[in-house]
Amino acid sequence: MRERNGRTLPFILKGEDDSLPTIQERVEPGSTVHADEASVWDALHARFAAKRVNHSIAFKDEDACTNQAESYFSRLRRAEIGTHHHISGRYLHSYANEMAWREDYRRAPNGMQYLIATNATLAHPVSREWKGYWQRAQRAE
Repeated sequence: MRERNGRTLPFILKGEDDSLPTIQERVEPGSTVHADEASVWDALHARFAAKRVNHSIAFKDEDACTNQAESYFSRLRRAEIGTHHHISGRYLHSYANEMAWREDYRRAPNGMQYLIATNATLAHPVSREWKGYWQRAQRAE
């Protein structure tokens, strides 16, 4: 999910239809939600002002536009192909969160990004998920 002029909130789910409860929990009723023409999004119309884009015709349709979501997905795909070369399903949520942070702060100056990341790192406790992950991989062999 991407909030216009706001945050990117990535969720790892089995399929698009599994996202409907998450959207209903996190998006305020009456908000405008932009989506493509997939039938799973038909349920959005009951609770939200939903604007839909038929991507087989256009990427933008009058007021409806999914470019913010597409921008995030593009960043995640480029990170996998160009930087990480492989993203394990086990760690997908961590990579998705990193790319959400990068997407949200992409227009901030590099110095500001550095300070935000450094301050967050210094304030965060040791990660149980990432600490020593390479030793665990060697023991598994």
